[in-house]
Amino acid sequence: MKTRSLRKDKINIITLGCSKNLVDSEVLSGQLLANNIDVVHENKKIDHNIVIVNTCGFIDKAKEESVNTILEQVELKRRGKLDKVYVTGCLSERYKNNLEEEIPEVDAYFGTMELPRILKTLEADYKAELVGERLLSTPSHYAYMKISEGCNRTCSFCAIPLMRGKHVSRPIEELVSEAERLVRTGVKEVMLIAQELTYYGLDIYKKRDLPRLLHALADVKGLEWIRLHYAYPSKFPIEIIDAIKERPNICNYLDMPLQHAANNMLKAMKRQITREEMTDLIHDIRSRLPEICLRTTLIAGFPGETADDVEELKGFLEEHRFDRVGIFTYSHEEGTSAHDLVDDVPQEVKEERAREIMEVQQEISYEKNQEKLGKTFKVLIDKKESGRYLGRTEYDSVEVDNEVIVQTDQKLKPGQFVNVRITKAYDFDLEGELI
Repeated sequence: MKTRSLRKDKINIITLGCSKNLVDSEVLSGQLLANNIDVVHENKKIDHNIVIVNTCGFIDKAKEESVNTILEQVELKRRGKLDKVYVTGCLSERYKNNLEEEIPEVDAYFGTMELPRILKTLEADYKAELVGERLLSTPSHYAYMKISEGCNRTCSFCAIPLMRGKHVSRPIEELVSEAERLVRTGVKEVMLIAQELTYYGLDIYKKRDLPRLLHALADVKGLEWIRLHYAYPSKFPIEIIDAIKERPNICNYLDMPLQHAANNMLKAMKRQITREEMTDLIHDIRSRLPEICLRTTLIAGFPGETADDVEELKGFLEEHRFDRVGIFTYSHEEGTSAHDLVDDVPQEVKEERAREIMEVQQEISYEKNQEKLGKTFKVLIDKKESGRYLGRTEYDSVEVDNEVIVQTDQKLKPGQFVNVRITKAYDFDLEGELI
């Protein structure tokens, strides 16, 4: 790798977008480290001479952030602060030709599946024996684990299949080995991620086999929490809930993006499910496991959405009282089937609708948190900040859900489990004391 610098190369990886991108960066870091190349993640010291920007191309705001980050790094290169700038990830996969024309100062662009080519460019060898190994950029007590890549769904708003390809499951044995390695490094919690968890196994085992994977991971000694993210509701394998119920180290937590509740919107979004079917599924899940925490994600402002559709969605939230809700405003993505529709909801209306919907959820979240007052929960300590400890219950995932604020003179460590009695409850956070 020829650079203008005489010092040993040091590579900084900047990761934008979702946890799946983060895992890709961690895998790249592990490969570079195995090649004796100095690598850091989100380095603040700027003592590196090479940057790899792992981009997101999911929605407009993410694309804008990715482009701005690339331009910032190119400017550092122009000023002589960097020798090389490389770009990978979803934006690069989707818009490589455009980016090469508009930002030619980048030394090379790579797609989402071009890890060996990145390594070759950096004069490093791809080490197949490192499959599943990576250099964690998260705190050492938790990690994301990608169980599959790509997606076979055809949701009209989603560009992920354009950037990540078809669904490909990873074998159970490989995932169990990865979990065992993570535990040996101090990981207590793994968050299972994929574009679509419930599709797991259809390609390699010819059936939806997530329940079998869950049981295999639950057998890994020292793995205390297993958490499920991004489960599609259509044709949901209800055996997943049985596995959660049967295994104490699988969190009573399910992230199941529903996107909307009005049937005309669900049909236009090509979600392959109706409001009535979603209602039956939610009732089935909660009847089997009443203590489960249900998280969902919604979209405001899809083409053709009316004020009545928004009211129906709000009513759906009030009916089902989800524990956690996230919301996006619709982004008109070229290459998706929804791009053929007229993007007829103005951006300010999209944002106002999103605010209205979250106001409904805020009240629900406050009431649900009030019900926790006086109760004791097992809490995983994540960090110390401003003289207090911040942790999470099994009902809360990293960054997107509630935190538990723990005030104590005792010295606690990240990754430590403690029992906390809740003394205060807010809209989206809790406070408590050690028991």
